Amino acid sequence: MTQVASKANVNVDARFAQQTVPARAGAGLKANHVDAILADDYRIGFLEVHAENYMGHGGAPHRALEAVRENFPISVHGVGLSIGGENGLNPDHVARLKKVVDRYEPGLVSEHLAWSTHDNSYYNDLLPVPYDKRTLNRVCDHIDQLQNALQRKILLENPSTYVAFEHSTMSEADFIADIANRTGCGLLLDINNVFVSATNQKYRPMTYLSEFPLEKVEEIHLAGHATDTDDEGDPLLIDAHDRPVDDKVWRLYDIVIGQMGPVPTLIEWDNDIPEWPILREEAKRADAILERRASSYMLGSRHAAVG
Repeated sequence: MTQVASKANVNVDARFAQQTVPARAGAGLKANHVDAILADDYRIGFLEVHAENYMGHGGAPHRALEAVRENFPISVHGVGLSIGGENGLNPDHVARLKKVVDRYEPGLVSEHLAWSTHDNSYYNDLLPVPYDKRTLNRVCDHIDQLQNALQRKILLENPSTYVAFEHSTMSEADFIADIANRTGCGLLLDINNVFVSATNQKYRPMTYLSEFPLEKVEEIHLAGHATDTDDEGDPLLIDAHDRPVDDKVWRLYDIVIGQMGPVPTLIEWDNDIPEWPILREEAKRADAILERRASSYMLGSRHAAVG
C-alpha cells in the first residue's frame, strides 16, 4: 500500500492522504438522535464522536455508530489524552484510541491543547498550559508520538481560557503555529473558544484571528456559551456547549470562512441537549454560510484581516 510521509516522519496510510469529511456542517452524535438522523431527509455533512465513548469492545454505542458510519462520514474527537500533561501520553489510552480510529476510519481525528492528568489523578476538565519553550517541546513530542502511533495526522484544537500564565513567553496563536510547523499536525479552530477567551481576557477576537495560522485549519467548531460575571463585575463567559451559537460567534465564523474558504464545521452541543431538529437548524445555518462563501472567499489567503 502506498505510504506518504508527514513533517513528523509519520508514514500515513494512503486512504487518509485526502480529507474524507466534506466541507459542510456536521454535528456531534448523540445516542438519542441516531434514529432521527438516519430517517431525516436532510443529510448532514458528517457526525463527530468523542473517542472515549467508544473505547469499549461492543454494545449499543458501537451498534449505533456502525449504523451511522454506513451512511455518513465521521470525525473522531478526543477529550482525555492530556496532550499538554507533564507525565507523557498514557500508552493504554493511545492504544484504545487507535482501535477506535482503525475500526471506524474517520476522515478527521482531533484532540485538545490542554492537560487533564497529574501523577495518577485524572481531572474531568481541559486545563490550560503555559505558552513557553518547555511546554512547546513537550506538546510537540506528544503529538509526534500520537501521530506515529495512529499512522496519520491529527488536528489540534485551540482552548477556551479564563486566565493567562504570567510566565508565558509566546502568544497562543504563535504557540499553536509553532506546534503545527514542527509536527505537521493540522488545526481545529474553535471560534467559540476564541470569543470566550478574548472576552474573558479582554482582547479582540479579530486580533487573535489575524495572528492564527488559518492556512493550517482543517476543521472548525462552533458552540454556545453561558454568560456570567467575575468578582469585579466584568463579563465572564463559560464554554458551556448548552445552547445555540451566539450571533457574535456566527459573525466571526462568516468572516473566517470568507477569508479561508469552506472547511468541515461542527456544531457542538453537549449539555442540555435539544431535540434533533434544533441541532439540524444550527447545522443548516452553517451550511448556508459555507455555500454562500464557497465562490467568494479570498483565494490565496487564509489570514483574517483585523476588523
